[in-house]
This record gives sequence, C-alpha cells and structure tokens, in this order.
Amino acid sequence: MMSLMVHLKSVANLRGKGDRIAKVTFRGLSFYSHVAANCEEVAHFNETFRWPIASSLDGGEMLEVQVYNYSKVFTNRLVGTFCMVLQKVAEEGQLELTDTLLDDNNTSINTSVTIEIRYQSMDGTVGMWRNGELLDVPDDRDGVFSFETESLLSGQSHGSGASAGRSLQGSIATFRKAARGVSSVMKLGKIKSSKDDPRKGDEPAVLDMVDLDRRAMRLAGMLEPDAISLASVTAVTTNISNKRSKPDIKMEPSSGRPVDYQINVTIVEARQLIGLNMDPVVCVEIGEEKKYTSMKESTNCPYYNEYFVFDFHVPPDVMFDKIIKLSVIHSKNLLRSGTLVGTFKMDVGTVYSQPEHQFYHKWAILSDPDDITAGCKGYLKCDIAVVGKGDNIKTPHKANETDEDDIEGNLLLPEGFPAERQWARFYVKIHRAEGLPKMNTNIMANVKKALIGENRDLVDPYVQVHFSGQRGKTSVQKSSYEPIWNEQVIFTELFPPLCKRMKVQIRDSDKVNDVAIGTHFIDLRKISNDGDKGFLPTLGPAWVNMYGSTRQYTLMDEHQDLNDGLGEGVSFRARLLLSIAVEILDTTSPEIISSTDVQVESVSNISESATGKMEEFFLFGAFLEATMIDRKIGDKSTTFEITIGNYGNQIDGTSKPSLSKKKKKDGESEEEENELIQNSSDEEAEEEGDLVSVSSTPLMRPVITDRNYFHLPYFEKKPCVYIRSWWQDQRRRFYNSNIMDKIADKLEEGLNDVQEIIKTEKAFPERRLRGVLEELSIGCSRFVNLANKDINQAGRTKLDRERLKSCMREMDNMGQQAKQMRTQVKKNIVKEKLKLVQNFLQRLRFLADEPQHSIPDVFVWMMSNNKRIAYARIPSKDILYSVMDEETGKDCGKVKAVFLKLPGKKGFGQAGWTVQAKLELYLWLGLNKHKKEFLSGLPNGFEEVKVAKAGPSLHSTPPVSLVYDMKQVFQLRAHMYQARSLFAADNSGLSDPFARVFFSTHSQVTEILSETLCPTWDQLLVFDNVELFGEASELRDDPPIIVVEIYDQDTGKAEFIGRTFAKPTIKMCDEHYGPPRFPPQLEYYQIYRGNCTAGELLAAFELLQIGQGGTADLPPLEGPTDSERGPIVPVPLGIRPVLSRYRIEVLFWGLRDLKRINLAQVDRPRVDIECAGRGVQSALIQNYKKNPNFSTLVKWFEVDLPENELLHPPLNIRVVDCRAFGRNTLVGSHAVTCLRRFIYCAPDKSSNNWGSAGDIIVNLEPEPAVRKMDTFVKLDATSDAVVKVDMIEEESDKEKKKKKKKKKGVEEEEEPDESLLDWWSKYFASIETLKETLRAQEEAQAEAEEREDLEIAIEAADIKSDDLVRKGSRTKDKFKKSSKDKRKGHALDGAEIRTTKAKVDELLVYNKELETEYGNFEDWLHTFNLYRGKAGDDDEHAQDDDRIVGRFKGSLCMYKLPLSEEITRDAGFDPNMGMFQSIPHNDPINVLVRVYVVRATDLHPADINGKADPYIVIKLGKTEVKDKENYISKQLNPVFGKSFDIEATFPMKSMLTVSVYDWDLVGTDDLIGETKIDLENRFYSKYRATCGISSSYSVHGYNVWRDPLKPSQILAKLCKEGKIDPPQYGPGGKVKVAKRIFIGPTVMEDENGLKKQTEEHLALTVLNHWEEVPRVGCRLVPEHVETRPLLNPDKPGIEQGRIEMWVDMFPMDMPAPGPAIDISPRKPKRYELRVIIWNTDEVTLEDDDYFTGEKSSDIFVRGWLKGQQEDRQDTDVHYHSLTGEGNFNWRFVFPFDYLMAEEKIVISKKESMFSWDETEYKIPPRLTLQVWDADHFSADDFLGAIELDLNRFPRGAKTSKQCSIDMIRNEQALPAISIFKQKRVKGWWPFVARDENDEMELTGKVEAELHLVTAEEAEKSPVGLGRNEPDPLEKPNRPDTTFLWFLSPLKAIRYLVCNRYKWLIIKIVSALLLLVMLGLFLYSMPGYLVKKLLGA
Repeated sequence: MMSLMVHLKSVANLRGKGDRIAKVTFRGLSFYSHVAANCEEVAHFNETFRWPIASSLDGGEMLEVQVYNYSKVFTNRLVGTFCMVLQKVAEEGQLELTDTLLDDNNTSINTSVTIEIRYQSMDGTVGMWRNGELLDVPDDRDGVFSFETESLLSGQSHGSGASAGRSLQGSIATFRKAARGVSSVMKLGKIKSSKDDPRKGDEPAVLDMVDLDRRAMRLAGMLEPDAISLASVTAVTTNISNKRSKPDIKMEPSSGRPVDYQINVTIVEARQLIGLNMDPVVCVEIGEEKKYTSMKESTNCPYYNEYFVFDFHVPPDVMFDKIIKLSVIHSKNLLRSGTLVGTFKMDVGTVYSQPEHQFYHKWAILSDPDDITAGCKGYLKCDIAVVGKGDNIKTPHKANETDEDDIEGNLLLPEGFPAERQWARFYVKIHRAEGLPKMNTNIMANVKKALIGENRDLVDPYVQVHFSGQRGKTSVQKSSYEPIWNEQVIFTELFPPLCKRMKVQIRDSDKVNDVAIGTHFIDLRKISNDGDKGFLPTLGPAWVNMYGSTRQYTLMDEHQDLNDGLGEGVSFRARLLLSIAVEILDTTSPEIISSTDVQVESVSNISESATGKMEEFFLFGAFLEATMIDRKIGDKSTTFEITIGNYGNQIDGTSKPSLSKKKKKDGESEEEENELIQNSSDEEAEEEGDLVSVSSTPLMRPVITDRNYFHLPYFEKKPCVYIRSWWQDQRRRFYNSNIMDKIADKLEEGLNDVQEIIKTEKAFPERRLRGVLEELSIGCSRFVNLANKDINQAGRTKLDRERLKSCMREMDNMGQQAKQMRTQVKKNIVKEKLKLVQNFLQRLRFLADEPQHSIPDVFVWMMSNNKRIAYARIPSKDILYSVMDEETGKDCGKVKAVFLKLPGKKGFGQAGWTVQAKLELYLWLGLNKHKKEFLSGLPNGFEEVKVAKAGPSLHSTPPVSLVYDMKQVFQLRAHMYQARSLFAADNSGLSDPFARVFFSTHSQVTEILSETLCPTWDQLLVFDNVELFGEASELRDDPPIIVVEIYDQDTGKAEFIGRTFAKPTIKMCDEHYGPPRFPPQLEYYQIYRGNCTAGELLAAFELLQIGQGGTADLPPLEGPTDSERGPIVPVPLGIRPVLSRYRIEVLFWGLRDLKRINLAQVDRPRVDIECAGRGVQSALIQNYKKNPNFSTLVKWFEVDLPENELLHPPLNIRVVDCRAFGRNTLVGSHAVTCLRRFIYCAPDKSSNNWGSAGDIIVNLEPEPAVRKMDTFVKLDATSDAVVKVDMIEEESDKEKKKKKKKKKGVEEEEEPDESLLDWWSKYFASIETLKETLRAQEEAQAEAEEREDLEIAIEAADIKSDDLVRKGSRTKDKFKKSSKDKRKGHALDGAEIRTTKAKVDELLVYNKELETEYGNFEDWLHTFNLYRGKAGDDDEHAQDDDRIVGRFKGSLCMYKLPLSEEITRDAGFDPNMGMFQSIPHNDPINVLVRVYVVRATDLHPADINGKADPYIVIKLGKTEVKDKENYISKQLNPVFGKSFDIEATFPMKSMLTVSVYDWDLVGTDDLIGETKIDLENRFYSKYRATCGISSSYSVHGYNVWRDPLKPSQILAKLCKEGKIDPPQYGPGGKVKVAKRIFIGPTVMEDENGLKKQTEEHLALTVLNHWEEVPRVGCRLVPEHVETRPLLNPDKPGIEQGRIEMWVDMFPMDMPAPGPAIDISPRKPKRYELRVIIWNTDEVTLEDDDYFTGEKSSDIFVRGWLKGQQEDRQDTDVHYHSLTGEGNFNWRFVFPFDYLMAEEKIVISKKESMFSWDETEYKIPPRLTLQVWDADHFSADDFLGAIELDLNRFPRGAKTSKQCSIDMIRNEQALPAISIFKQKRVKGWWPFVARDENDEMELTGKVEAELHLVTAEEAEKSPVGLGRNEPDPLEKPNRPDTTFLWFLSPLKAIRYLVCNRYKWLIIKIVSALLLLVMLGLFLYSMPGYLVKKLLGA
C-alpha cells in the first residue's frame, strides 16, 4: 500500500506565549495536531500523520502546514503557513527539513517549522523515474535512437492495428530476452495505474509483438551491423545526466560583424495630400542619408514612380535599428527648405521581418509630427525592400498595374496592426544607477585633487534614450559613481510604434570625448502583448544590467564598440534602475501638447523596496580542470577570477565613492560591501565572524600538453572560489525562464532527433515526433502548475504580473495544440508538422527571454600578469539554484565545459576560433540560506580544505579547495575513421588535414594525409592511463567530453580547420564488452569553425576502465601494426563499416572555363576521379583551346564501399594540367559528398508506364484559367480512361462569334483583330495569366489551410467522417463566397476577366530562371565546379565563387555488383557506354544562338541623379555584341525589346553572359549587373530547351512557329531517340504514340485564309503533353520568357535588378530558322485630346466689391494632362460672375503619346538644362481641370479641381442639378468609362477642394466635352485653340456685367448704379419730383390765390 507520512516535530521562534495548534493538509485532506499548551518560543508537537494514497505521488503535488494561535472562545488566529512541493520526496522517499513560515502577505517571518516526510511507494522503491523524464534508456549512449517516449515505458503504444490478443507482459518477456542489460526493462514492471496517469483515455496499452521484437533488436544493436546514429552534435548533448551540462559548440560571437545590406525604396505616388495647389517633393531618409524625388507642380496627388537604393555595410543590429523616414515636403527649392506636409517612420527591422523582407505597393499614412491632433495628412504609395547578402527578393510581376488601389486595404503596416494608429506617450523613467566604472585616468584625478582640493568621483554620467529616430537625455550628474536622476524622458509616437527597440545608454559627459559607458536595448515586443488579453508596453521599476568593455579606463578603449551595444559585453559596467510606461493620448482633449518633441521632466523618488527585497546571494565555483591553454600565455603564471557584478572584481571592480556613507544595517549599501571585498584577501581575518569572499584561484604555472596547448596541474587538488553578494530577490523571473528554457531545450533535442531520423531514413520518425509533442504538452502543463505559485511576491512589477499571465496563457495554449497535433502526426506529413513544432520552439525561446534583469551575469576571466586575457560569460539564471528541480538553472550544480575566448574584436576571425582555455567548471549560485546545497552536484569522493585561520564558524565556511582521494584509471580508444567536406585551407583548394584529440590533460594526433578534403585516417588512437577523479559510477554516467580539433599541416604552423566535441562510451571493469553497447558505432560529428560548419568527422570513442589486472583485461587490440605506416593501428573490425563491391561508371564530357594557373594557360588537362583509394583517369585533352571535350566518354572502376549509404566516402574529382617534362599541376578539385543521387536504380517494369494492355485515349481538356503546378494525370494501363484535351477548334470559335454578336449590347469588346495583335499582346496577356495563377495559388493555399484547421477541429471533436465531407463542402462554399466578396471591388476578378478577355495565344512567363524550373538541366549532364584557393572565412562563404577555377561536365553512376542481367540484354545495348546509353556524341557543333531581351526591372541606379542609362552587352566566347548606341536614357525599368543573333561552336563557347551597362558621357561605362547562362546543358537536355514549344501552331501572324522543324518532325525525332514506335496518325483527329491516343484539331488556315488539312496540330498536342508518354516522356520547355536576377561581382549575393529574356538555339546542320520575331517596344500612339469647357456653375464666390461689398468671382478654368504642367492651358476670364455661373465655349487641345497596352502616357523631356538628352517618362493618363479666381494685383486664388483618369472616370451628369460631390466620393461604386473606348463624352463634373478640417467640399461644377482623336484624324479635321479657327466655337453669351471696370468706367458706373440702385433711384427721383411739385405748388400757390381772389 502506498502512503505518505509526515512527522511534525516542532515549531520554533514563536512570538509571545500561548496555546498553539497545527493543521497539515495533503490532497485536500487535513489533520489537526493536538494543542501544544502554554508554550513560549518553541512548540513541540512530535506527531505523525499518515495518508494512505491510491495513486503514486506526483512531483507537482503540495503539502501545506499551517500554525495557529489556539483559542477556546474565539476563532484560531493564523501565525503562518508553510507550503512545499513534494518533488524531492517523490524522488528520494524521505526528507527532513526546517524552513520558515510565510504570513498572509506571503512574506517570510522568523517562525520556523521542522518536519520529516516519508513516502512509501507500492513496491518499496522510490523515485526510479519521474514524469518528465520517462526515458532514461541508456540506448542513447550507443547512439541508437530512442523510440517514442511513451510507447514502451508507459506501456502505451500507437501501434497501428496492434493485435489486441497479446498482453503487454508477454511482449515484455521477449523484450527482456533480446535486450540484455537494458535497464529500462526494470522500469516496465511499474507501469502507473491509469488513475494518476496524465495521459488517461489514450489507446489501450498493447504493443505489437513484431514491433517490440524489432525495437528490442535495435536496442541490442543487432538490426543492421552498422546502424549508425548520425547524431552530429546530439551525440554529445543527448545523454546528459545529472552532473554535467552540455557544452556550447559554436564559439564566435557573430553579432558585431558588419554585413552588406541594400535598401530599395520605390516612391510610386501620393494621394489626398492636405493642402491646396501644392508642389510636393518626397524625401526618403534612412539613418543619415537623404534622397529626394523630383518636384511635381500644383497637384496634391503627384505620381513619381522613382526608385532609390541605399547601400550599407554595418552589423545587423545597427542596420535593423535604423529608421526609414518618408516625408512629403511642399514647395522645396534651392533657397527654401519647404514646409513639411507629413511624415511616416518605421525601422528597418520591421521591413526585414516581413515575408520576403519587403512591403510591396503599400500606402503609408502621413502624419504631422508637430500637430498630433491633425489626423492623416495624406497617403504615400511605396515599395520598401531590405536585401541582405543572399536574400533574393521576389518582386510581384511589374507589367501593367491597372488594379485600382484600395488604400485602406493596403496600408504600409505589418500584419495585424490597426489601420488607425493612435498617438501615445512613452514615458521612460530613469531613477538611478550604481556600480559605474571610473572614466578618467588617475593622473587627471590627482591634478583635479591638487587644484580643487577634494577627491571627486571620476565620472559625470547622464542617460540618453533613443527611440524611433528621436533621442532624449537626462541631466548630467557631476562626479558620481552612484548618480540619482529621477527624471523621465517622454516620447510622443504613434502606437503601436513601427520601431521595435528602444536604446538606453549611460554616457560620460566630457568635453573631449563623450563616450558611452554602457548600452541596453529594450525590445518592445517583449514588454508588451498585442493579444486580446494583452497589455501596453510596461517595464519596471527594475534594474537593467549593462555590459561592455573591461572596467579599467584607457583613453582609447579598443573595445568601445561593446559599450555601444555591438557584440557581447565582456565585463559588467553598471546597472540602471528604470521604468517604462505608455499612455494612449486622447487627441481631442484641449490641453494636449500637440508637438512630438522629446520632453524631459523630473519624477518623484521611488522606494528602496520597489524593486524587491535585498537578499544575500552566495556564488560558489570549483575549477576541476583547466586545459587547452593557448601557448602564448602558457609560460606565465595564471589565475582565474570569477565576478558577479562588481563583486569579486579585484583589479578594476569598484570605484570607491568619495563621500563616506553611513553604513546601513541591511547591507543595502553595495559599495560598502564592495570595499569589504576589495580589501579582503585570502589571509585577511574575518570581520565580525562574517564570511570573506575568495574570488580568484591561486597563481599557478601551466604545464605543457603538446605543441599548441598547456594545462594547469589541477590533479587531486581542485581550487575553489566563493563570493557573497547582495541583490534584490527577483529569482522568480529566472525560475519561470528556466522552466521554459528547459522545456525548449528538451523540445530542441527532440526535434534534432526527429530530423536525424528523417535524414538517416530510420524507421518511425513520426513516433519520435509524437513523443516530442507529448513531452511538450506535459512540460507546458507543468509550467502552468509551477508558475502559479507566488503571484504576489514583493517587488513584483506590472510587467511581471502581466507577463506571467500571458506566458501561462501561451504555454497552456501551446500544450493544448501539441496534444492535438500529436494525434495528427502521420508518416507522410512529419515534415510539415516538424515545421510547425519549430515555430513552437521559437515561441518558447522568445517567452523565456526575461526583459527585466535582476542578478547580473557571471564572468570568468583568465588573468596573467594582472592583465585580463580571455573570458567566458555565464548567464546567472543558468546557475541559479531552486528547491524545485525544474526551476533550477540548467548548469547549476553541474560540471560544465567552458571555453574561454578573447574579448571584443580580438575574438573575430582566426583568433575567435582558437580556444584560449578549456575549463571544467562547477558553479552554484543561490540564496545564502540555501547555502548547504552548494556542493551537492560535485563529483563525489572529495574532502574539503578550509581556510586555515577560520574562527568558530568553521562549519559554514566554504572550502578553498577540494582534494579527491578517489581516482579511476582508464584507457581511451579514439577510432578516427574519416572526415569529409573539410574546409579548404591551402591555396591549391585542398588541405593536408590531421586531427588532434584532447581528453583531460592528454592529447594525441592522427597522421597527416596530404592534399585532400576528405581524409580517411582509419586510425585508432590509444590513450593509456588516463586518470579521472571521482566515483566510478558517476564517471560511467557522465564522462568528460572529448575535444577533437582538425588542423591543416603547413610548413611552420598548422592552421586550424575546425573543432567538434564527443562523449565516449564507457565500460567499467565489471562490465561485459559486448552488444548492445560495445563495440561502439561510428558516428558523424559536425565540425564547427567559429559559427560555420566546416565538415563532418566520422569516429567512435570508448573509455575502458583499467582494473586490478591492468591493461591485460581489456579487449585485445587486434590487427597488425602496419610496418609501412609505422605503428599505426587501424580501426578494429567490429567498428569499421561492412563493405561491399560497387562499380562506379564515370561519364567524361568536357572541361569548361579553366582559368590560368600561375599565369600559364591550361593546355592539356586530365581529370582524375578517386573514391576510397580507387579511381580512374580520363583521357588526356590534347589541345584544350581547340576542343575541351574528352575523346573517350565512359570509364569505370570498382571499389569497396560501406553497405550503409550514409557512410559512403566522398568522391574526389581533380583536374590536372599535364605540362612538359612530366610535371603535373593541380588546376582545381571538387568533392562530391553525397553519392546517393548517382546510385542507379533499375526502371520499374511492373509500373503502369510499361502498359501492355489496350491503348489509352489521352483526351485533353481546355486548360482552366489557373494552371495547377505539376499535376500529372497518372493513367492506369488497363483502363480506357478518356481525359479530354481540347484545342480551340475553328467551329467552336465561330459559335463563339455568333454568341458574341447576340450579346453585343452587353459586351463592348469585339474579337481582337489579328492584324492589331503583336508579340506584346501575347506577353501582356501571359502576364495577366501569371498574376492570376499567383492569386489563385494564394487562394488555394488559404483554402487548404482553412480545410486543415477544420480537420484539426474535427479530430479534436472526433466527428464522423461523412459529417466531415458535408462540412468540407460547406466550408468550400463559404470560402468561395467570402473570396468573391473580397474581390468584388477589384477590377480584376479572375472570373470576370475570363469573360471579357480576348483569346490571345499565350506564352509562359517564369518569374525565375528557367534552370530552377528544370533542375539546372542536369537531367543527364552534371556540372561540377572546380575549386582552388583558400576558402573564405565565416560569413564570407559567398565568396566561394571567387575560388571557382573552371567546371567539369560529366556524370556518375554507381551500382552494386553483380548487376542483374536484364539491363544489359536490352536491344541496342552498347557495352562501352555502360549505363550511359543513348547519349549524343560530344563532337563540336555549330549553333545559331538567338537572344531575345525583353526588358529589365529595378536596376540599381548608377548615376548621381539616382537613375541609370542602361544598354545591353552580350558575350559568348570571344564574340561580344554591344548595343551602346541604343542606350535608354535615365531609366531604371527600361524596355529593350531586342533580339541578337550570335553564331557559336559548342563546346568552345557555351557560357552566355548578358550584361546591363550604364552609359556615361565621360569615363568608362559601369556594369550594373550580369547574368550567365550555360547554353550547352540547355542544348543537350532532354527537356529540349533549344526552342520553346508554343501552345498552338500557326504559319503566319503574331504567333508564327519559330522552330525550323515542324511539330510533326520534332515528334518523329523524339520517338526515334526514345526508341519507341513512330507516331501513327489516324482519321478523326487522332494520333497514337506508345499506346497513348491523343486527340486534336486537324485543320489550319494559311495567310490567305484558306483551310487545309494538317497533322501539325496533332503532333503539337502530343508535344505539349509529352510527359504523359511512358518511359521517355518529360515536360518539354514551352514558349516562355524567363526572369533572371542581375548580379554584380562587386556586390556578391545582392540582386542589382532583373532582366526578362529568352534564348533560342538552332543547330547549323538543320534547315535555317526564319527571321527573328519582332519584339521591339511598341511605339506609343499619337493622340489628341480636345476638351471644350462650355460652362461652369455654382463656383465659390471669392471677391468682395469695393463699393458695394457684393460677392463675386472672376472665373477662369485651367487644364493640363498630368506630367505636362508646363503645357497647361487657361480659358479667358469670365469677369464678375455674381452667381458662380461662367460661360466659356473654350477649347483646350492636348496632344500626347499613349501606350495602349500599359495604359500610360509617354513623355520625353530633358530633366534639366544640363541634361544631355531627353528622358522618357511613363505616367498614367490623367486630366486635371482647375477653377480659379483671377486677381490683377495679387496672386490668383485657387478654388477647386477635379482629376479624371482617362481610363476610368465617372460619366458626367446630364444637368448641373444632378452633378454632386458624390461623383468623387463614391467613385469606386459608380460605373466608369474610358475615353479610349468612348472617344467622345459630354457632361457636368464637380470641382472640389478641402476646407480647414480636411473635409472635401464642392466648390463648383463644370460642363465639359472630351473628345479623343488619333493623330491622323486630327490632321484631317484640325481645330483651333480657344475660339480660334479652324472650327471656331461661337462666343459665349455672357451677361453684360462681365467686363473690366477700369477699361470702361462709365459702363461700370452704369452697371454699378443701374443694377443695384435702379428702384432706389426711381423712388428718389419720383420723391424729388413730388417734392419739387410740392415746393412749386407752395411757391406759386399764394400768387394764384391772389390772382384768383383778385380775379385778374
């Protein structure tokens, strides 16, 4: 019965007095103790609790002890809780411990509890195996791969169809029989009961008997005599048990090395720029470099299409941090810098991380950095690509981009970014720093002291922060090693930012040289998470550690780069306390500061405890071995120093601060502690019983090992060091990282295994992968359990909490996915799944990298003469101790092989590869309170030696050295068999390699084999009496590693080639020497040189213990010691591979392009072939110049090779020049490392290709629009399958025409007129097809992914299969719908295109070289590059091209003897030709080569103006054709459209070079780039690459047949060569070839339109489907255009543009071909656009009248065609329009040249007055009309504009009323018309402008008529400009008001007075008349009265 017992002994250090009670809980069941009454400090419980358990104890389970103050009345009050994870108990079975309790706030209190725990498992044993490590089978050590973890050991199998009848027990028995001595058998007995099994509910635990047998045999090594595990590095790394950790094999830091980069930016156009009538220029700025586009006048949607290239040679980190800044500037000229419209910023890294490293045709949103409230300032369309060495950019095809741009859908932002980015503030708070180095020399300090009289700190630090192209800095703190700033730097930037890293630098302010002290980069992706539950960037407050150069100050620091963050820092520099926060701004709030300038303000101080509680840490190190010390240092006394931060650093550690600080209690003042360390040495007494640190080993003289290396004589006595240091306790961060790192390491190891299994073609890679996924999902769930422990520890920052949450989510998710994926791993999809799992690995590594540091890294320095020589840096998390195993660092308490390297730039290149010293180092870092564990991991068998004068606290002091009294004696046997693919170290291109094997302090050398890259040493090196210290059993599990270094012997010093590590297989003296572990198997070990691979070593190592009987007991060394070779012992029989007899046939064809050797030309070369000591020589070429081909074609030799193909030695090809007097000079050599591809396999007679039954009709259907790549229909020979291939026949064409006529109302497009079509029609149609194919492929891929997701979902849910079918079809429909909707807006919907697209015969446009499509045309003739000279180092491997001195053409064929008879019995078998039957003869042959060059794209600019003047040069042999006079001015995308004919003789001239040069007026022309084509391979290839086969046959027109042979002749020739019956043409359009029947049309038209019978169509149908003909069929090269990259030898590996071209070849002994096709560029057609401006309406009124204040406008209209602003035309002015109405009747005439196919206007004009010739521009045809208000004395006012794209513009409204602004707003939705189809259009269009708020507003309407005529028509019916003759327009009927007032003032007055005041005047006049009449009345009234009265 299993049980867990807990003995609760006592609780100590309690406060106060009272009753106590304890509660112990496990698995939810609690027991209470008795009440300990009235106890004071200590409560003794002495009580045992027992839990019987049904399922075994899991390492993750918890035990909880709670202690309460007991009260009878009130509730008990909790004193504290103690929790522990029972992993240790589960392993060891019993544990006694005392530990402190935690209170409610999770902080530890003084009270401690003492308990003892016992765990009794079912069978009385414990801890044999643990959940995570189910697999500890020692078979790994034999190098045979372990099978899937869970299969055997947990007793569950995924054996397909495992026979259910067999019980597991039965199969165990057989397994036991087979695998003697395999300890895993023992573990099988204890299969866990399924209750506790984490994998419950899996398949039944049944194993297939056969399967098990096979596995058992594989374990026993009986499966195949040399079943070799190709464990390259894994051989060293797999069987790591507990005491050693794995070494890092790659030595050299690669980050700081500069590399070539090229950034290509194309600025296409801008749209919707804010502002009226502007002249925009775009500035492209990368880092410090700026380039400008040309200026476009008065437009806010300029079209540039300009291409810029920036070249850089910098380290990757520097490159990716550079900012690309695009800004649009308005009206810039020589005198003024212009005003900024808007900018866009992004770092280079963001572009590089895009697919293909590029953004293509994306729109950048411009924003104004000075006004963040403003919103979008316009859009800029551009392409940005970043090309590193060897990246090739796949540009989407740039033929005619007609697709209307959807701006919102194509923003220049990475995937997943929101389109609307918001402004945010980034607050970087800089609090304080400590541990700064001094930055002035002591002399300066003394001078200062003398002058000022005080001792100052020698550094004036400030902090500088770089982010997104801006920098901010804090104030300078004068003279302070511990500056306190408390300032924050604020950046305002769009969020999420397109800049990944923030750079924080501490700098020393100095008037002379202001230098960096240390640099830290903060990766924003690591401190934020963009998921749904994500968080904004946040960090700290946390300390970040900065590393850099060593701390002693020199004026010129050679490692200054390290302080700037380039390369790996070699010393601790300082630590900085900072925090980061981000706040999203609400730009609408009024009080916001609208500028984005960097601000600096002060912040409040933060508390000491904010970053965590200060704890004392203890670091212990023991040096077990120091070997391989470089001989330069070997003669001086040496010591090793270990430092952590500034602790332990004795030479240049602390700079003592001048101010005498008060000593603080808790050791917070780090400086004080440091002083204490500083002054301490080994002898000094301890201060107040405190422990003194010892940080360096005693001085010691090295002893010589061999010519290169020394070692320190640490034999029995191993020196130790220990350091106390104080840091904030942030171990949890490291712990979580460690758990993830361990999961990742395990995953990586598993993936390496799977890859090796696949590579070596072992059985069942899918099982191992399932095992890997199983381990991953267990690991993930473990993480979720463990990480959850202490959510609220002190000093946790927001980032800690958020990161923990997101890590747990990610890990949980990953575990689920892994579990799900495990069920889907099938044999055929292992590789795809492997890729997905590798993504998991990257994800894990990313998560494990902790952005907030706490404890700095540990540095180990080797010192000599008080100088620092070499170092190693060990991350502190790797050696950090935790009570939980998973959380412990991977190297904590383990012996690690550490290789010391030179610091900084010294470590680059040669010096970086040599080891300065190799240490076997044991390190342990942990809290002081865990100190008792620090020796637990050391190899046993030692006694500690303490410091002599140690006082009373003797028990706790760590030892200063360890003395081992146990030692074992061994004999090491190194079986060095061979190496391959070594690095070429000599000028001959070969090496003279030997290997040196190091083990412990011994070394031995193999013999030197001269002149080879693939030495087979076949030598056994025996190391006798190797002494190793420690217990025998531990050594057996954990032998030290063996280092093998390979050198090239030169006169003088041997040169280093590479190094590898290995672990020996160990046999103790009580073990039997026999299977499965012995004799050991040969394994391949990867050899590294720096970071690059430099070959592989095939070897085996065994370490045999020498017992009492001495060496006599060891297995005897059989085999004679060769008398000839001296006492060299060969590798013994059981280990060397089993050989069998092979015959290798060699086809010698010829040699090409041999360069001069030692200035002499190669004249009589010969080829020597050698493999495994045997070989053959070719015939001698008598005169290389006359004929470089061999006279004898085939020779063969026989050789003994290993049965296992993976062990086949390489085959060496050497070319020797036979000179006079019997001298032979090596020209060059080539090693064929993989012979497998040349192994002959007999054709499979039974396969359907050899069909014997009836004929098969191959019936070919109309090819769908989308060509599926490489889908072949495999037809069964017996079936009568009919697959219809249908050529478009004449009849169906007619029907189509009829249909078309009926539908003509709907469709405006007519069948194309044959006479209008030319080659370019075909080309453009083909490019459309290419684009559609690509689009369809993308869609198909998306659909496939969707289907796969569905399948995953289904497998998870386990849906029935018929359900799946239904679901699948449903998704398809859904997908179709969605994709349709998506593309409805596009003008290019595939389906629609098909309906309207005229049927034009097409060719194939390959967007790559033809060679990649057809396997380099090496179908039977292979090309081997011959190398000579030293190989380039490190990253410069690309320069291997410089080492090529020629090429050998030929082939190989190898097969086991004896060969079956059938092959040789074939008819016509020529025994002289061996396997190379039916190969053409290699006599010289004359060929006409016709090269067609279509065009070049994206050329690298060669002139200062950012353009080039390209022309073509073609070289073939000595012939060179220069097309210099036809250069194309200032063009980076020139269309050449040329063909060149060259006559050549193969083989003398077979390498065609097509180059593009840049024409220069002065000086020599520069090469832009070139491409090379091997014509010979194409000519002889069975793919028939001489002249592409077109898709249809015609004898006239644009698609004329180019080949001199007709299709029927070609077919007959192919049949004859393939030895099959000639084609039989039957009635009814059938042809029969090799029992396949093809159907096709039989009628054709000649040029006169007459029909006649022909067989050519039929023959062509067969040729187009030649791959379906059995045995001889293959895909023939179709009519095509290939796209080849242009390369420049000065910039290796970086594309300089691409060229589209094709090559035809015609043998001269055939009939001559017709004339070359005319592909000259289409001449643009001359058109004339006549625009009549009839009227305007509702134009905005701008002017106020002087006298009357009335609104009016003086309207005129201006117009031009885009790109021709200088030819703009204005109407006359309609003055004084009061209503916005204007009448013009005015005609503009714009002549232009137009390319119909590309829909572009072609303009030729001189760029400037200094230009030599005109430059051709292609721009879209856009008509701009603007309405203006004319002013006389000031500038005219711009009122509004409209731009019409003549190909697609909205139809004008019938009346002014119907015309609205919506015609522009919803342009996409409205039906568009093209002036090129309509010819004449009349209507009303709106004028628009933008108001202050950027809103579009209607500013008028214009009635215009557009009339397009061709140049001929224009000549026939000319018209006048304006209203002139001929064909004049009548004068407009304008109101009388429209005139100029100062020309006719009276008229003006009349109008002013009359119009306005007419009624007023009338009223006044009538009133005056009344008044006058009244006056007169009054005046004359008395008179009349008198008269009346008097009656006069």
